[in-house]
Formats: sequence, structure tokens, C-alpha cells
Amino acid sequence: MDVFQIITLALLQGFTEFLPISSSAHLILVPMLTGWQDQGLAFDVAVHVGSLLAVVVYFRQTLAQLITGWLTSLKTRQQTPHSHLAWAILFGTVPVGLAGLLFSHSVETALRSVSVMATTTLVFGVLLWWADWKGAKTHGLEKLNWQAVLFIGLAQAVALIPGVSRSGITITAALALGFSRDSAAQYSFLLSIPVIILAGGLQTLELIQNPTPVLWDMLALAVLLSALTAYTCIYLFLQLINRIGMLPFMLYRLVLGGLLFAWAG
Repeated sequence: MDVFQIITLALLQGFTEFLPISSSAHLILVPMLTGWQDQGLAFDVAVHVGSLLAVVVYFRQTLAQLITGWLTSLKTRQQTPHSHLAWAILFGTVPVGLAGLLFSHSVETALRSVSVMATTTLVFGVLLWWADWKGAKTHGLEKLNWQAVLFIGLAQAVALIPGVSRSGITITAALALGFSRDSAAQYSFLLSIPVIILAGGLQTLELIQNPTPVLWDMLALAVLLSALTAYTCIYLFLQLINRIGMLPFMLYRLVLGGLLFAWAG
């Protein structure tokens, strides 16, 4: 990969990771459309590190409170709002972790096609708008009971399919349950932390087992660009989401899905 490709794909991943438009679909599609070679496992690990840095830095104060609350709950057996949210994040990650272990190979081989991405881009874009339109948008994170955590967690597992969008489907599920836009987005972003750690950890193990020459300066650039872009994206999304809603993202997905169907045909 040359510098231009590194910059393009790192910015693309950082921009799309936390928006409800599917980063994985974009990272698969751009090389397919441009004829670029696959970016490789080392690059995937690098941009995941960048995304992780962005969300951890943005939510650093919240994470400190969650970790403290969680550790305290283990010691005292008493729940606080922070420990409750920490447990909700951990339990909400279980479905996607199990699905990844059981189905990741099948997803990578059978569902990595333009037609599948076009379909999921359209279908889950409409569902995102529908949930935003119909949802009560009144619940805060304190309303995360075990049923809501399970439902959102199962929805997150579906995002293993390219084009679904992890952030998109978790926000959709939360909105459908009546959560406010900012609560849905915040829970989705916090849920991404263990998911990114798990995915990045598996990719790192694969990289260790299949060592290839690594251009560390290129990877450092990818980490930096994806982190800066992802941080900016999180900030702007949370600032604007209550004003703009999910309609712009649905419209984007409809256009993208239509273009993909046209290209595949």
C-alpha cells in the first residue's frame, strides 16, 4: 500500500466507524471499486487501535467512573448507576463475542459480496429511520434492564454481516426500545470498546501467527489518522444527533445501496 491508500482508508475507517453507515462495508468496497489490493491484517489492526484510542479518550471520564463503580460492585455487591451501566456493557458484548467465535468464518466467506452489502445497507438504513421515527425517545441509560441489554446485544451480533453497521443496528435497537437519541448513541459507542478490543485481539493473534513484513511508519500514520477522525466523528455525532435525527443517514444508505446494486448488476 502506498501513502495515498493508507491516508484514504484510515480516514475512511475513522469517519465511518462510529456513524451508522458501516465502516466494514466501506473498507471492503473501496479496494474493490478502485482495484487496490487488500489492505492486509496489519492495517486492520492499526485502524482498530486508532478507533479504540478515539473512543477511550473521548469517554475517559465516564470510563473511569464505570470501572470504579464496577470494581466497587464486586466488593460490596451493591449497584450504582455507574456499575449498572458497566455490567450492561459487559453483558451486551456477550452475544457478539459468541457469534464471532461461531460464525465469523462463514460471514467472511459467504456474506462478503456486493449484493449482500447493498441489501443490508438499504434494509438496515430504513430500519434505522423507522426506529427513530417511531421510538418514544424518552428513556435514559438508567432504563437498561436485562431485556434491553439482551435485545441490543443480539442486534449487535447481526452487525457481523457486512453492510449492517454495528453502531447503526445498536442505535436502531435502542431507539426501537424507546431510548433517547443521545442515550442510544452513548451506549452504542461504549459497547464498541470491548468489541474493538476483542476484534483487534483476534486480528493481532492472527498477525503474530502469520508474520509478514511491517512498515511501522505507515501503520503509525494509519493509527493517528483513524484516531483523529474517529474522535472528531464521535464529537460531532453526539453534538448534532438530537437536531438532525437519523434521516440523513438513511438517505445516504439508500443512495449507497442503490449505487452498489447498479454496480453489481
